[in-house]
Amino acid sequence: MKVTRGYSDEVVRPYPVGTIGNFDGHHLGHRALLKQVVETARRAQGTAVVLTFDPHPVKILAPHVDLQFLTSGDEKRARFEEAGIDQVISLEFTQAFASLSPEMFAEQVLSKRLGLKEIFVGQHFAFGHKRAGQIDDLTELGKRFGFIVHPIIPVMINGRVVSSTCIRQLIIAGHVEQAAVLLGRHYALSGIVYPGEGRGRTLGCPTANLELPPDRVAPADGIYAAVAILDQERHDSVAYIGTRPTFDGDERRLEVSILDGIHELYGRTLTVEFIGRIRGDAQFDSGEALSRQITADVDSARGILRRYHGTIGG
Repeated sequence: MKVTRGYSDEVVRPYPVGTIGNFDGHHLGHRALLKQVVETARRAQGTAVVLTFDPHPVKILAPHVDLQFLTSGDEKRARFEEAGIDQVISLEFTQAFASLSPEMFAEQVLSKRLGLKEIFVGQHFAFGHKRAGQIDDLTELGKRFGFIVHPIIPVMINGRVVSSTCIRQLIIAGHVEQAAVLLGRHYALSGIVYPGEGRGRTLGCPTANLELPPDRVAPADGIYAAVAILDQERHDSVAYIGTRPTFDGDERRLEVSILDGIHELYGRTLTVEFIGRIRGDAQFDSGEALSRQITADVDSARGILRRYHGTIGG
């Protein structure tokens, strides 16, 4: 897969078929859209193209909004490649770019610079200055500038439209199991393990400490059944997100206890998949009371993980 920052020097692409968006989360709706792009390009012996933007348009148009993401740039590129995309074109999103009229965007960007022959976008796609262009406008502009527009009906699951916004809300509320249904996988965060205060060992539950990435969506504070991925090996785990109120903590962090006894993790990269929420965060009167609760949490996590493994194994 070819990735370019800005327009590629490659003028001729065999029959470019494309889509436009930021694809944060690479959820089931995104996958359905990309599948149609790739299949259409393959039938035409053409090129499957994704046009995306950096920074995210919200960072320019509404810089006061603290936008957090479901996927990193590297994760998105890896998933584009898995989907079969041939080329990702990342354009710098600026105020000047945002001021392009719908007509200029269609003519200058989609037609002249990218040479797209077919475009797949959601039926509620909006584009151009102040998002003035709608899907009907894009269809008419396509007739003028030589590309076919395919409006895609949103994917719905359990009565919900699958969207990045909905998934963010579910994760922030701690509903990681519901978010996984829309994502098509369990939400995960990664980080490098750093030394903590060692309290986990004294409580009978050694933990690996990871900083929460500031630009990523984090689940609600609490205890989760989790799977920790270390060097591509998967380990049943219990994860905690919170400020450790029993010990008067003030820094929100992610702590992971791997249940099969692997503890020497300092300096190593750990990925944590959140399988199911056990409970919210709580303050305990003593370390002993917390230790008893941890034992119960581990039992709950093992139960959730048994069901999880039974589901994916069946």
